[in-house]
Amino acid sequence: MASDCEPALNQAEGRNPTLERYLGALREAKNDSEQFAALLLVTKAVKAGDIDAKTRRRIFDAVGFTFPNRLLTSKEAPDGCPDHVLRALGVALLACFCSDPELAAHPQVLNKIPILSTFLTARGDPDDAARRSMIDDTYQCLTAVAGTPRGPRHLIAGGTVSALCQAYLGHGYGFDQALALLVGLLAAAETQCWKEAEPDLLAVLRGLSEDFQKAEDASKFELCQLLPLFLPPTTVPSECLRDLQAGLARILGSKLSSWQRNPALKLAARLAHACGSDWIPVGSSGSKFLALLVNLACVEVRLALEETGTEVKEDVVTACYALMELGIQECTRCEQSLLKEPQKVQLVSIMKEAIGAVIHYLQQVGPEKQKEPFVFASVRILGAWLAEETSSLRKEVCQLLPFLVRYAKTLYEEAEEANDLSQQVATLAISPTTPGPTWPGDALRLLLPGWCHLTVEDGPREILIKEGAPSLLCKYFLQQWELTSPGHDTSVLPDSVEIGLQTCCHIFLNLVVTAPGLIKRDACFTSLMNTLMTSLPALVQQQGRLLLAANVATLGLLMARLLSTSPALQGTPASRGFFAAAILFLSQSHVARATPGSDQAVLALSPDYEGIWADLQELWFLGMQAFTGCVPLLPWLAPAALRSRWPQELLQLLGSVSPNSVKPEMVAAYQGVLVELARANRLCREAMRLQAGEETASHYRMAALEQCLSEP
Repeated sequence: MASDCEPALNQAEGRNPTLERYLGALREAKNDSEQFAALLLVTKAVKAGDIDAKTRRRIFDAVGFTFPNRLLTSKEAPDGCPDHVLRALGVALLACFCSDPELAAHPQVLNKIPILSTFLTARGDPDDAARRSMIDDTYQCLTAVAGTPRGPRHLIAGGTVSALCQAYLGHGYGFDQALALLVGLLAAAETQCWKEAEPDLLAVLRGLSEDFQKAEDASKFELCQLLPLFLPPTTVPSECLRDLQAGLARILGSKLSSWQRNPALKLAARLAHACGSDWIPVGSSGSKFLALLVNLACVEVRLALEETGTEVKEDVVTACYALMELGIQECTRCEQSLLKEPQKVQLVSIMKEAIGAVIHYLQQVGPEKQKEPFVFASVRILGAWLAEETSSLRKEVCQLLPFLVRYAKTLYEEAEEANDLSQQVATLAISPTTPGPTWPGDALRLLLPGWCHLTVEDGPREILIKEGAPSLLCKYFLQQWELTSPGHDTSVLPDSVEIGLQTCCHIFLNLVVTAPGLIKRDACFTSLMNTLMTSLPALVQQQGRLLLAANVATLGLLMARLLSTSPALQGTPASRGFFAAAILFLSQSHVARATPGSDQAVLALSPDYEGIWADLQELWFLGMQAFTGCVPLLPWLAPAALRSRWPQELLQLLGSVSPNSVKPEMVAAYQGVLVELARANRLCREAMRLQAGEETASHYRMAALEQCLSEP
């Protein structure tokens, strides 16, 4: 309320005599003029914050909403009265009522939000005390509404966010209150705010970023804390990124105390999470800045995690983890990296020490802390490191592997019990606000790349097997596979699901090669094989999923060699469907392509395979080799291949292209399949002879095939 109050409540009587007299006049008012005069007296007698709830209710009972409604919408004021005085009186009464949370959520208050929002940007004399009072009361009303459970949603729908942005950018009276309320709304409902008022919020971001870049006083540290809330969920404007980077470079390049440095590190982490390294300029200044960021982050992590007995500032360390991830990405980037080679070597050494501190911290984590978000963040950064580097800190990593397996199993099983699959595949974000008490996440997805590397090495692989990691991975694969099955909308699946499935396949491929006995004796791999067999036929038909199909086909073929005695592989409908789909994947990789000025075509990649052949070719060659190995083990397979016409079409393809266009490794792969099919089945040999198999074998110097076809 704007005006001075009369004497405070009489403590002995519990009533303010002056206020009581004015309320009496209000109740006895016979017309609008008398009621208006009495209301003016009431507003002079109290301030909204100086009365108790009971008195406030008595005022409300005496006034109600009808007359304030008329005051707010009235377009004609009494003679000699400024036109905004009536509205100011109406807002003052609402401010008084809104001090009661129950009244702040009243429909009669909520439906005034659009009107109140317009008052924030209304033009008028900036020195008018009555107008300033009305603005203060308006902010009091809106702030009170924002404090109710559903208040932020009503404010956003009522256009308050845009009004607050305009009020702040206009830098008129109360603009600081506008910013404070904006911060509260963004913290409570960020997505809805951006959806309703993105252009206005971007304008505020531009203003804040420019202020941040120019600030030379302590305000730059305050802006560090505000700016993360104003970063949009979509693209950050390039001019804002330039200003933010320049401001951060000046702050972090100076000698600072922790309370000054930490908000800057958190802002940098939000930018790293939102934009990667795109916000850092190319060139020496950018590379120095990035090196400084990662260096500071590593120092902060070591100081926080190596000192025992001190409380870890988890939000700051989590931000530092994000900056370390940025450093890992840039150190492993071969092309267009911001860092020069000497800088990479130096940063890897520094990050190694910080990762050592993370491992040390995780070794101290007991079962009671495993659900804490900071533990998850620590596992995440370790997973990012192991995805790229497993040779250093090998002893420490091996010692930690039992914990990592147990931790991943705990989170997986609890999420499975809750059936919260959407939460399982959600991408972990660096949140501008403090996370809640629990932070469930898909820890296995974060660890898969590192485990893929570790299963190649004897020592770590033995530990993973001993701790039950293969069985856990099989369950995880089957669970994640369900998300891609019919009945689920695969168009909205995060890429991480498919990438996780591919990485699981790579781990299983490593185990097939290095631990074949495990595949034969562990029942979980029988279940995995059944899933691969039933899934591949539909998968090879789906557009854009060829790489996943390649992983599934190759893994299934390699496992089939080890599980060839299983009843499921003895010509069952599922096994026949799987091998038909595998043949489809292997046979469609290459085509004959005509070349200008030549009578003979050349062997070329199919359009679907061409763009991803770099990632696909190793799987394709492995698949060809594995199929070759399956033929003598499964007597029904050669006749099935003959019915698919693969051997005939393969010889036809080779006969239609120039032998010079077929690389030696391709010749070897084709010959391997053709020879085994010819040896396994007389009808296959006859069909190959009819397709000029001996002549083709001679042209390509396939001696083994030529000899096989020459036999009866």
